[in-house]
Amino acid sequence: MLELEHGFRVVDVHTRLDPDEEAVAVRGRQVSPERLEREMHQAGVERAAASPGRTPRGEGYLRANNAVARLSIDRPIIAFARLGGPRSVKRVVGPLVNAVSRPRSHHTTAGDVEQYAYDDRYHGFTLDPAHDGLPTEPVLDELAATDDPVVVHGGEQYPPSAVAETLLDRGFPVVLSSFGGYPLNEDLMRSALDLLGEYDDLYLDTAYVPDRDVLEKGLLEHPDRILFGSGAPSVHPNVGVMEILTLDVPEDAMRRAFTKNPARVVPGLLPDL
Repeated sequence: MLELEHGFRVVDVHTRLDPDEEAVAVRGRQVSPERLEREMHQAGVERAAASPGRTPRGEGYLRANNAVARLSIDRPIIAFARLGGPRSVKRVVGPLVNAVSRPRSHHTTAGDVEQYAYDDRYHGFTLDPAHDGLPTEPVLDELAATDDPVVVHGGEQYPPSAVAETLLDRGFPVVLSSFGGYPLNEDLMRSALDLLGEYDDLYLDTAYVPDRDVLEKGLLEHPDRILFGSGAPSVHPNVGVMEILTLDVPEDAMRRAFTKNPARVVPGLLPDL
């Protein structure tokens, strides 16, 4: 695939780095770290944040997080640690919101978050509550103490309203992936856009959002809150970049999404001095 020429400095807040062949086979398109780096270069993406893909329920993410941190060394990739917890989103968004769930050995603890935060290999965190469970209150408190960005996978099982109820106004920046509407739920995406007017610590990334109207509305009405995310390797970074380049929005709005906003929320995406 030919290299895109667009004149923007592009950084990416949403990629996945699978540490082994078994994980790649389970999660989709097989992309090695070398190929991910090559595809980033083809798309003109200078730096990207990467976290592990899903592991089987009950396995935890310590090994996968360490693998992603190791594989990001000497590459234009920064590692995000993926976290899991004991609380089911069916409980936290329903009448059992106050139910107590007992953490197990594979669940993230507040001490784990503190260690990740002090380890200069990690630049943020990733949550997928519908698959991995929601962390405990002490873990969320520790995330607030770190003030590091947290990329959150939402969707029909964990809609933007649930994100607002459980994670927003907690003291850390939340980047809601895919406008909170994966897969292709425009109503959820628009409800996430509405939340931007209520929460200053909420941002949306563009991964898997092919709807031009939704993307344009976000970039025009909230130009400082939209961050470019490609969703690679499930989507080639070229596709994600082109979706932004073909929108009917000012060049400055594109530059904010590609460069200024991601680097403000995720300082690790800034260029090396």
